[in-house]
Amino acid sequence: MRRSSLTKACFSTFFFFLLTCLIANSATHNITRRSSKDKTHRKKCTTTSSPHQCSIPTPPPPPPQDLPPNSQKVLSFADQRLQVVYPVIQKFKSIITSDPLNITKSWVGSDICTYKGFYCDNPPYNSSAIVLASIDFNGFQLGASSLDGFLDQLPDIALFHANSNNFSGTISSKIANLPYLYELDISNNLFSGSFPTAVLGMNGLSFLDLRFNFFTGSVPPQIFTQDLDALFLNNNNFMQSLPDNLGSSHIILLTLANNNFNGPIPASIAEALSSLTEVLLLNNQLTGCLPYELGLLKEAIVLDASNNQLTGPLPFSLACLDKVEQLSFASNLLFGLVPEVICELLVNLANFSLSDNYFIHVGPICRSLIQRGLLDVTNNCIPGLPFQRSIEECADFFSQPRFCPNMGSYSYIPCNKQ
Repeated sequence: MRRSSLTKACFSTFFFFLLTCLIANSATHNITRRSSKDKTHRKKCTTTSSPHQCSIPTPPPPPPQDLPPNSQKVLSFADQRLQVVYPVIQKFKSIITSDPLNITKSWVGSDICTYKGFYCDNPPYNSSAIVLASIDFNGFQLGASSLDGFLDQLPDIALFHANSNNFSGTISSKIANLPYLYELDISNNLFSGSFPTAVLGMNGLSFLDLRFNFFTGSVPPQIFTQDLDALFLNNNNFMQSLPDNLGSSHIILLTLANNNFNGPIPASIAEALSSLTEVLLLNNQLTGCLPYELGLLKEAIVLDASNNQLTGPLPFSLACLDKVEQLSFASNLLFGLVPEVICELLVNLANFSLSDNYFIHVGPICRSLIQRGLLDVTNNCIPGLPFQRSIEECADFFSQPRFCPNMGSYSYIPCNKQ
């Protein structure tokens, strides 16, 4: 009985050992097969499968490398002269404080000739070169505290027009070094200070427009001796008497209106008789009597000296202004009769204003101009006409002695029309 139990125990132990070996061998075989299949799968993923079909995740892309600090794009310019002015323009762009029309958006890149407001051309010294020749900012409404470092650093600039912007400050004396500049228009801005004397002696300058700014002080008399075609100084705060050499140049367009010019109109204005077409002296503080030499301005189309304190009679010489279309002496202290010869001979008149003076008589020819709406004599002292001053006001004016020197010259007609 004991032997039988021992035999059973040995058999059980042997059977258990055999079973354990079989299980271990089977496990080893499965692991080997799985490992082999994994290797095959990995091989298939790397050769034929797309990343999303593989069980192995796709590695992330490498991070972008930082560019070296001095690796900016190299700009290519059509001409070295354009490369010179490029940083000047970009510096000016950086100080623009107002750009409501988004003008400076186009000031990018090396093609300066396509920037809005910039124009290129061949310079006079080299027909094959390309330079920045002109700038037209008119109406752009740009704002900047100064043009210094911009305008004066454009060596080939010929025209600079910046009407109707919000530029301020003063004008740099360095613009005198611009050899080709012949038109300078900075009108309707916020410039201040004294007259920009740098323009004196710029022999190539033919057009100067400083209108509607805040310049003060006096106007150098030398400016009237320069060979200018147009000089616009109106709507500033210039305060001085008109210089004696006012007509010493060949100015075609002259506007001095809306300032504080004082004193008489100089007789020397007649020295410009060969070319002057517009004389605007209105809204100043001019005094004295009208010189008969005004009648020597034979090319004048517009002559306006209204809203001053001019006095005396109208000189008959005004009848020599053959081409005049606009003639105004309104709102002054003129008196006497309205010369019939003026009304008769000025056949091109479209507007002749003598309102707000103290004239006392008009003849039949002048009355015909009134009826045609060409002559305005309202608010004078002319009996029988409507809309005149009161008798008391006229009597008060004439109660003071009124006298002009050289009274004999007022009936002189230098063109010998009669």
